[in-house]
Amino acid sequence: MIRYQLSSEPAKRLAECVKQVITKEYELFDFRRTEVPPLLLILDRSDDAITPLLNQWTYQAMVHELLGINNNRIDLSRVPGISKDLREVVLSAENDEFYANNMYLNFAEIGSNIKNLMEDFQRRKPKEQQKLESIADMKAFVENYPQFKKMSGTVSKHVTVVGELSRLVAERNLLEVSEVEQELACQNDHSSALQNVRRLLQNPKVTELDAARLVMLYALHYERHSSNSLPGLVTELRNRGVADKYRKLVSAVVEYGGKRVRGSDLFSPKDAVAITKQFLKGLKGVENVYTQHQPLLQETLDQLIKGKLKDSQYPYLGPNTLRDRPQDIIVFIIGGATYEEALTVYNLNRSNPGVRVVLGGTTIHNTKRSCSL
Repeated sequence: MIRYQLSSEPAKRLAECVKQVITKEYELFDFRRTEVPPLLLILDRSDDAITPLLNQWTYQAMVHELLGINNNRIDLSRVPGISKDLREVVLSAENDEFYANNMYLNFAEIGSNIKNLMEDFQRRKPKEQQKLESIADMKAFVENYPQFKKMSGTVSKHVTVVGELSRLVAERNLLEVSEVEQELACQNDHSSALQNVRRLLQNPKVTELDAARLVMLYALHYERHSSNSLPGLVTELRNRGVADKYRKLVSAVVEYGGKRVRGSDLFSPKDAVAITKQFLKGLKGVENVYTQHQPLLQETLDQLIKGKLKDSQYPYLGPNTLRDRPQDIIVFIIGGATYEEALTVYNLNRSNPGVRVVLGGTTIHNTKRSCSL
């Protein structure tokens, strides 16, 4: 079964191409039959251009946003005072237990867990460096040394990565930047948003890219607001000396993912339940101020799993429809997915036993990659 985003011509074309391949290569797809056939859902990045522009605060997403992940490899060569053996490190959930256990946790928890990891390492360290007074001592040391060395490498790697993330957060004033990004993505107070964006544009610690992305988020949210002040903000970017390549992104992002293009309403809760959820989220306090945003994919998949995703917006390709709720779902986003959306899929899989969702896309975005497309 294939469903696609009706508002996207590329999504429809891709759905038709996949269907043709399945029909032509029927034997390749004639494997394990299930009571409920698997479902391929094809979406378009332009329906949610907000998510790739936001700073992230969970470990995996934050590493990709600030340092970049390429085939599980992280380039740390620009880190001040970095040692030769840490200029490039590998972060893989398959081979790194600490990363597997922490990749979806927020940055505050990572700091605490790094401290625990170091304390555990320090407790083990003296035992490994005892005097080797007998053959038995030597044998025990040789047996335990690979594990000790592996743990030493894990500690060094994650302390270095988290240390660099902390340095960049402070250097670029990202806590304050992120708070305003979340306001632009999740709230509807135009006057407050405009005031906060202008304040940050005057802050010398805010980088060119961060300044441009704040204006891009403003442009997407308040594109048709009666008091829209986008021309003034673009002028402020120019007066601040922001490069032309970044200023041009403001109009480009509206062209790519503005209201004219979108098939969904990104900024308004759709029903009473969604409004209540947003209200309760606001009551939870400052600790959640950096993680208020939920990708559009969260709502789309939630509706799909409940059997409530509208056929009028996400039609089936061909005459067949799914009578039962889907169990195996493959989501493919034309234009790329994000690690924030990967976290959404991870949480949905955990909270919906019997449902398996796999996320794919043409790339994995961070802001730099989004802005270069």
